[in-house]
Amino acid sequence: MTRFPYLRQDFAASLVVFLVALPLCVGVAVASGVPAELGLVTGIVGGLITGLLPGSSLQVSGPAAGLTVLVFEAVNEFGLPALGVIVLAAGLLQLLMGALKLGRWFRAISVSVVEGMLAGIGLVIIAGQLYAAAGLKAPASGIDKILGLPGAAVDAFGSTEALASLAVGAGTIAVMVGWKKLPKKAQTVPGALAAVVLATVATLAFSLPVASVEVNGLIDSIQPPGADAFGELAGPALIGTILAFTLIASAESLFSAAAVDRLHDGPRTQYDKELMAQGAGNAICGVLGALPMTAVIVRSSANVAAGAKTKASRVLHGVWLLLFAALLPSVLALIPLPALAGILVHAGWKLIPLRSIAPLWRTHRGEALILAVTAVSIVAVNMFEGVLIGLALSVIKTAWETSHVKLEVIDKGSGPVQAYLSGNATFLRLPKILDSLERLPQDRPVELDTSGLHHLDHACRTALDVWAERHSTAGTEPVKVTAPA
Repeated sequence: MTRFPYLRQDFAASLVVFLVALPLCVGVAVASGVPAELGLVTGIVGGLITGLLPGSSLQVSGPAAGLTVLVFEAVNEFGLPALGVIVLAAGLLQLLMGALKLGRWFRAISVSVVEGMLAGIGLVIIAGQLYAAAGLKAPASGIDKILGLPGAAVDAFGSTEALASLAVGAGTIAVMVGWKKLPKKAQTVPGALAAVVLATVATLAFSLPVASVEVNGLIDSIQPPGADAFGELAGPALIGTILAFTLIASAESLFSAAAVDRLHDGPRTQYDKELMAQGAGNAICGVLGALPMTAVIVRSSANVAAGAKTKASRVLHGVWLLLFAALLPSVLALIPLPALAGILVHAGWKLIPLRSIAPLWRTHRGEALILAVTAVSIVAVNMFEGVLIGLALSVIKTAWETSHVKLEVIDKGSGPVQAYLSGNATFLRLPKILDSLERLPQDRPVELDTSGLHHLDHACRTALDVWAERHSTAGTEPVKVTAPA
């Protein structure tokens, strides 16, 4: 015991994390359009491989709801065999970025972009899983999912099977929401697991006509990518998808690490090593043809709250997932699909930062706008382009805010008019600068002092030279410009 002083705490925490992870692994896989067992494979790799590696000691990795939309789109477009290639390539990129010590730079990504990304993902997950809860086929694009909901509601209320399926999904959500209000002893059992068990029991007891999880067997579900799948790497569409997987999985993992660090007093996350740990896990998941992994805040916070002290808890949770997948695979066939849809609707709702939007709008409207535009772009276009739009807006906003420039004019009534420019003169502020300078008198000498500028870009320098050359009328002394130091 002296060698493992926290074995009791880590063992207990691992059981809690296992019970939290089990329904989420299965639910994320089904929602992603892949066999349920592949979600368990990713959870096992996240525990046994990523869990052993250095980086963050208490955060737990596995299939994440945040990548569900991207995986579903990739499987639809390229097919299931290509998923392994995508995940393998993303993992290798993460390993490279970690080796180049780029992990810490992910903390420079605007929080508004990340929250907007998660909000957009949450909206698409909720819309898509509402169809699944009713046993209906969801449209492919995010915007079609949302626009098609009224018609889907009409179809559902006209079908007994769809109403039964919706009742199971709604009951699952109700149990998860209400579970938090029970005494703490009852909450030892995770709400998601309790909801799935109760939904399964109700479905069997009342013989409800709802679909259940299809079981293929763990070995049969693992399909390493073949040579044909690697041949698609030449296509720009697949490369764009790989970059999207890499960016989003890395950002989500490292933001999760920062959040987990605030929950405990243990060792802090080493971001570059954590990025490499995630890369190693994703590379192995890719070889196995499984889902991509990220660090997941739901499992990680459950791990900390359950009293985990070392990485042993997350490794053991991977052992329990492996034993379940090997010894009790037939149990999966009993789980009703609308129950998993309910879990994903609940998870999608938690991705939307509803509590922070109003305060953000009051204090930083620009950041709130970036969040909203990123979310809407993901719903309207797709994941990758939506995130790029958010990042572009964030860069533009930062450039605008940092390009402050001040023009001070001193006119003593006689002698030359003195103008002083200070700050950062960039093309973004050029219209404002020229408007102010053109209002200076043209029939008197003007002295423009730009020595107070910290930065003067080429566009501004050229525009100031042209203005100085043309400003003064004939017979008036030309404008004198003092260059910045």
